[in-house]
Amino acid sequence: MYTRGFWTFWPFSPKNASMTPPMSSGPALVVQLARFGDLIQTRRLIRSLLAESPVHLLVDGGLTELARLLYPEVTVHGIPAHANGAGDVWARIRRDVDALAGTDFRRVYNLNFSGLSFALAALFDPETVRGYRFRAGQRLVDFWPSQLMRWSARRAEAGINLVDAWGLYAPAPLSPAAVNPAAVARGGGLGVVMSGQNARRSLPPEILAPIVRAARNRTNGPVHLFGTARDRRAARELASLLPQSLRREVHDLTGGTDWPGLLEAVRGLDLLLSPDTGTAHLAAYLGVPVLGFFLSSAWCHETGPYGAGHLAVQAVCGCAPCLETRPCPANLMCRAPLTHPAVLRFISGRGGAELPEHVAVMSSGFDRLGLVYTPVAGEDPFASRRAEFRALASGLAGLGGGETGAAQEWMRERDWMLPR
Repeated sequence: MYTRGFWTFWPFSPKNASMTPPMSSGPALVVQLARFGDLIQTRRLIRSLLAESPVHLLVDGGLTELARLLYPEVTVHGIPAHANGAGDVWARIRRDVDALAGTDFRRVYNLNFSGLSFALAALFDPETVRGYRFRAGQRLVDFWPSQLMRWSARRAEAGINLVDAWGLYAPAPLSPAAVNPAAVARGGGLGVVMSGQNARRSLPPEILAPIVRAARNRTNGPVHLFGTARDRRAARELASLLPQSLRREVHDLTGGTDWPGLLEAVRGLDLLLSPDTGTAHLAAYLGVPVLGFFLSSAWCHETGPYGAGHLAVQAVCGCAPCLETRPCPANLMCRAPLTHPAVLRFISGRGGAELPEHVAVMSSGFDRLGLVYTPVAGEDPFASRRAEFRALASGLAGLGGGETGAAQEWMRERDWMLPR
């Protein structure tokens, strides 16, 4: 509990039983209709809920096979959440969720802010729904996701990993260190993800090639290139920029793996080089070390690989994190330091050199709230402010941490008025 003047604020956590309506004894339902990486980043929530009851998981139909591979103990349902141009999409969705609507779920965790998610929420008793609800014709957003959306306006200073943002919905969240296995090299060589969802977050072959050469010092064996069919041209270009001796070790898997094949290929790697991608989250899920590149809108504090033993090369330009929907006013300056000799030295595993401006190498670890990234080279200009913020967020999540001076800055008066 926090007190401000004569106002009292109760943490949002369902562990505060007096603030939580009684639950049925039925299973829990997690509605996760976002993409590949988001499905993997729901692991803390799903594993936390499994400790109490059976769990059902509703995903986009294109991810049902992957969801069953990732969560074999969960009952997986799929709907055409991202279908385009089909006139019968709503009829298909209604058909697919009819069985769900008839199940007595003790709690429904609705994780996505979208019209479809709100429509699905209307199928259930609003008192059982957490996250995004629909009641009496109104869209309602619970306290925790509303805070997360507000805090995202100051992303550089805030920083809650998405795994924790969703995981902390659970009444008894799993320990952060128990979510994914600690990262350990597996002996199968180097993996390279050719691109992310947005081109500005990704590295072109001419920047990626010296990084691959440097990272090769950390491992032996083949170099596996991952991506979709649209990455094949970039994969060929990358291979052409590598020394001939290394070129012979390249295995181009772009556009050539299904979900089981991707899991099998990633599972045995020594190290994965990747921007912020679903494949990077898959590697963390499997306990494979990730060396991630976070630039443009990507911020390792929010979507960095989850678990111990990962590294992130983070752009810390004054304009980061930015919006890809707007033209870059700085001519993509966040890419420039990535081929600096000092950065390549850290990527090679040697370290010891002073990094240039606007870049830091960050290492993954944990605090009571969840995953944190701290600099092992370079500087994080927002480290002290983020520590204050995380102490506040930890208290709001019912995990302890005590009140800090950050409360006056991050909270609004109405947040302190009524129990949540």
